Amino acid sequence: MPIDQALRESAPLGRLAERLRRSNALFQAAAPAFPPGLAAQVSAGPVDEEGWSLLCSNAAVAAKLRQVVPHLEQRLRDAGQPVAAIRVKVQPR
Repeated sequence: MPIDQALRESAPLGRLAERLRRSNALFQAAAPAFPPGLAAQVSAGPVDEEGWSLLCSNAAVAAKLRQVVPHLEQRLRDAGQPVAAIRVKVQPR
């Protein structure tokens, strides 16, 4: 069975695919507000009812990104894509 068919026919997989699309859309909306040079060090993480995670390559990137979380949250609200919270996590690549 092709993966796109499985995603359409399975409710749990469909919800997972929707969360992935939402996370990627949030990332596209927020990325222009990342501090210069950090976009390559950050990736979209999981999104759920409690918020959205940004995954950083190291602690220094995470610390810098945490400083702009309020700005990112405002940018997402302005783009019509509000989230409950933005979590910044370190996940080495």
